[in-house]
Amino acid sequence: MPDDTSSSTTTSQPTIHHKMTSQEELKKQTGYKSVDDYVSSGMVVGLGTGSTAYYAVERLGQKLKSGELKDIVAIPTSIRTKEQAESLGIPLVTLDTHSKLDVAIDGADNVDPGFNLVKGGGGALLREKMVELAADKFIVIVDESKLCGGLGPTFPIPVEITPFCHEHTIRTIAALPSCEGCKAVLRMGSSSNNKVDGDEIAVTDNGNYIVDLHFAEAIKNVPKMAADLKALCGVVDHGLFCGMTTAVLCAGADGVTVTAPEKKNKAEKIVKNMAFLSAAVGLLAVSTMIIRKR
Repeated sequence: MPDDTSSSTTTSQPTIHHKMTSQEELKKQTGYKSVDDYVSSGMVVGLGTGSTAYYAVERLGQKLKSGELKDIVAIPTSIRTKEQAESLGIPLVTLDTHSKLDVAIDGADNVDPGFNLVKGGGGALLREKMVELAADKFIVIVDESKLCGGLGPTFPIPVEITPFCHEHTIRTIAALPSCEGCKAVLRMGSSSNNKVDGDEIAVTDNGNYIVDLHFAEAIKNVPKMAADLKALCGVVDHGLFCGMTTAVLCAGADGVTVTAPEKKNKAEKIVKNMAFLSAAVGLLAVSTMIIRKR
């Protein structure tokens, strides 16, 4: 990825450059590892969109060129990912010809402890969700800055809506009880980020608009909000990805860690079973003492 950092003073340049290089290196680590660990020859692969997914696409192109991987076809989730993949010689197909994927790899804007994700900061949430739902495995690649205690306050929730009567749809979204406390902001300028960088309404690859929902406090019930948004007429889809994650690859100062919902659930079950057994043993001991006294 190009480094466009700059500064007006010589003294501050090394510090800024170091931070950017470090952040890009973390993204590169997870992107490369995701392909190395989860992609093998003969697979159909979903290619995500964004600054971290960029490196997964790059790595896939490298391994195809070297011959380490063969007979791969990929499905991109945006026009810019399609262009990158084509430049690297990655064979591309679509869901129309390949409805079943072996794996999809993509970044996330936020990941909560329940493995719920916020995606769509780059404006490709609809295509990302369509591709990633069709995959047997969905590998999420992030750096530790994307982890959060609860979705909402640290990154707005993008919602893709139809241009027709979009102001009405925005008001209806904001009025949902599960979206209580949100500030709904229509994305302006480029659809590939949630910053106001133009005077025109941002338009997605699908010809739709995006409204970003800003929250001051964590969303109380993420799956409920996801279901309510999806059911709303005028909403195409939203950036809440619930119950989809196979594994999260997270890069930090100590390297890349891999966490999976199944592993977490198994650990929780073990703890619960131990607590149950402990309580049962205690109850049995009390019962034995009572019987002896009688």
